[in-house]
This record gives sequence, structure tokens and C-alpha cells, in this order.
Amino acid sequence: MRSNRILLTFAVAGTLACGVVACGDDEQQTASGGAGESTSGGELSGKIAIDGSSTVGPFAEAAAELFQEENSGVQITVGTSGTGGGFEKFCAGETDISDASRPIKPDEEAPVCKKGGVQYHEVQIANDGIAVATNKELAVDCLTTAQLKKVWNKGSKIKSLKDVDSSLPDTPLSLYGPGTDSGTFDFFTGEINGEEGVTREDYEASEDDNQLVTGVAGDKGGLGYFGFSYYEQNQDKLNLVGVGEDASNCVKPSAETIQDGSYFLARPLFMYPSDKALERPEVKAFMEFVVNNAADIATAAKIVPMTDEQASESKDEVAKLAGS
Repeated sequence: MRSNRILLTFAVAGTLACGVVACGDDEQQTASGGAGESTSGGELSGKIAIDGSSTVGPFAEAAAELFQEENSGVQITVGTSGTGGGFEKFCAGETDISDASRPIKPDEEAPVCKKGGVQYHEVQIANDGIAVATNKELAVDCLTTAQLKKVWNKGSKIKSLKDVDSSLPDTPLSLYGPGTDSGTFDFFTGEINGEEGVTREDYEASEDDNQLVTGVAGDKGGLGYFGFSYYEQNQDKLNLVGVGEDASNCVKPSAETIQDGSYFLARPLFMYPSDKALERPEVKAFMEFVVNNAADIATAAKIVPMTDEQASESKDEVAKLAGS
């Protein structure tokens, strides 16, 4: 079965590890397969450049690796410069597909794409929830949205959770979160602080979710937020915090609560192929492969799959783009 094959592939490659496809930013990228030439195992050839969200990164890496098993003449690179950083490259015509953990901003990034003559389409490929996590020693079961805002809002001087609520631990906090190019940063600040980009600045920032996990797990006062899949990969090292508008409806992220929307910080994940890239058969075939195998790819990457309705809509969108 294909799902077993995908899971086996990831077991061999190493979960969320850099395998055949590239990981990290441009300086870290390496490529796989032949450059623009067909080899045994597939008639397609060419190069596909993908960059963007670190949350979508594991999904893109899994999709690229599996696609290349059947199309070894296609060379795919996957970078993770963040949703915003990915859109910058995409709108400049440097990449074919942009991974995003939020929609493209109509007042910022979309005009840049238009100026550069880059036309695109939005395709949902999975779901995600932003996990709020603490160090294992900082045992917190629930934080309300108001409490999180007190911790993370611009100008906050909160030093411990006890400053927020006297019943919470007084361990000095060490905060970890995404950098400003991250879609996770945009979504979290918008939902929790009430405006995208509004945040306190005295925290350890990184576009690399693995680095955030390492920071929270290694500091007894660690508290941070990142994509749910990164929590799942490291749940033995972290304490997962429930989030709700009040304590009575505090919900922890899971596949079920993210898909049904009961988790406060649930969100869709996207790929944006450009129209120009879709004119190339290898890009068209890759996007068809992604939506036709999205559930298995998401499971392999430990990202929450789309609902059946969402998957159907994505298949219809790509079929329309592909002219089939």
C-alpha cells in the first residue's frame, strides 16, 4: 500500500531530516537527481524550486522525495526561509512554488508579485495548529488567549507566568518564537495580540522550528510556539499547553481538534504554484501528485491531513489549473 511505502520511506530517510531534497535556506540547499535530464524510472525531467514556510517544509520534502522516486529525472530543492521570505523569492521569480502557512497578503506581497509579472494560484495541501509548549519542568495545562496576550504583547514586561496569574508557576520565563518572516508569527500575533506583527521583542527568534523546540526543551523556563508537527516529533521533551478564550473551553491541539476547528490556533497550509511554472510538465505533474496523495504525504510528515471536503476542493483546483 502507498501509505505504508511512504512511512517506510520516511523511516529510512529519517523523520524530518534532510534527505534527497534540500533543507534550510538558500545557503544550505542541495539538490537531488539529475539536472534537467531524464534517468531510468521516469520520463519527466527538469528542476523545481520550492521555498517558504518551515511548517510546510516537512510536507514539501516528503512530497518531493516520493515524487522523485517515480520521476528521477526531476531535480527538486526545498528551502525553508519562512512564509514571508518564501513569498519574496516567489514574487521575484526565483522559485516555482511557495510554501505558506497563511494566505498571501493582498496589501503587501500580492502587489509585488503583480509588479514582477508573477501570477499564481492558492492550493490547500494540509492543516496545522500552532502548538504552545513549555519545558517539561514548567507544568502548565492551559493558558487563555488573554493570558498569552499578556505574555506576548508589545511592551510586555511579564517575567514569569505568576505575573499573569498568581496560581501559575513563578519560574523565570525564557521565550522562543518564530521570526518576522514566518507565517506562524503572523498568524499567532494576529490571533493572540490582535494585530499581525505586534509582539514583544525580547525573545529568542528563529525561522527554524527545530531550533525553537531545542530552546524550549533545554530551558526549564522555556515557553514558545511553533507548528504542531514539531511538537509531535518532540512530545517526549515538551509540555503541550491547551489554549482557549477562557479556562472552560481550553483545548489542546490534535489532529481531530485541528481538523474540526475546535482548537483556537488551527489554520490551513498552502502551496502557491506560479502560472509560468505550471506550463512546465514536471511542475504540473508534481502538483497533481501532491493533491492526489496529500493525505499519505501529510501522515508521513506528521502534519494534519485535509478533510475529505478540503481534499476534493484542492483536487478540483489543480485539475482546473492543469487543464484536465
